[in-house]
Amino acid sequence: MSPVALITGASRGIGAAIARSLADTHQLLLGGRDSAALTSLAASLPDARTWPVDITDPAALAEATADIDSLDVLVHSAGMTELGHVADATPDVWRRTFDLNVFAVAELTRLLLPALRSAKGHVVLINSGAGLRANPNWGVYAASKFALHAFGDSLRAEEDRGGLRVTSVHPGRVDTDMQRDVRAQEGGEYEPQYYLEADSVGRAVAAAVHASPDAHLTDIVIRPRAH
Repeated sequence: MSPVALITGASRGIGAAIARSLADTHQLLLGGRDSAALTSLAASLPDARTWPVDITDPAALAEATADIDSLDVLVHSAGMTELGHVADATPDVWRRTFDLNVFAVAELTRLLLPALRSAKGHVVLINSGAGLRANPNWGVYAASKFALHAFGDSLRAEEDRGGLRVTSVHPGRVDTDMQRDVRAQEGGEYEPQYYLEADSVGRAVAAAVHASPDAHLTDIVIRPRAH
């Protein structure tokens, strides 16, 4: 039986690209909120089914994970970006960002740890360049991604002896719908020729997942090549 991978945020962008990169070797659970997009993606892949769960709802998460007793790969790709000055960031902005980018990741991982331990599995955290360096107007998002990186480091240190691998992936700008929204918030021109392709991030995740058993790719930083 093929190993199983659950991917959040799989309805589009990086999450969908990761699904395509793992499709030939894994059974896929495709997580996301756009059921139509998930159904379309699942139909195009050899062994995939949808997992349309609101990951910010702890009760829904508990119900959706109750029957998963073994899991080889958990990819956290769902996320959001809301830019603005720290002086203007209300508690609601902080809560929305951390609910999806951090709290949902922590709770889904906690619920699935027994299944991941059983398979000596792999947790992949799709982070950002903003998880390594904070720039003006990116304070809330960067704080969430710094927290996500710390979460990954702690999880790895706690679970490494048990065989669990944890990889943080830090892409630069990627040609996705989310990036279009970011550029609109920044008031800048959208220039996809200068961005990474989502499939490039997908292939990097696949490389980490398929690394030989003695290897543990802990941090991957991906930047667009200079033009």
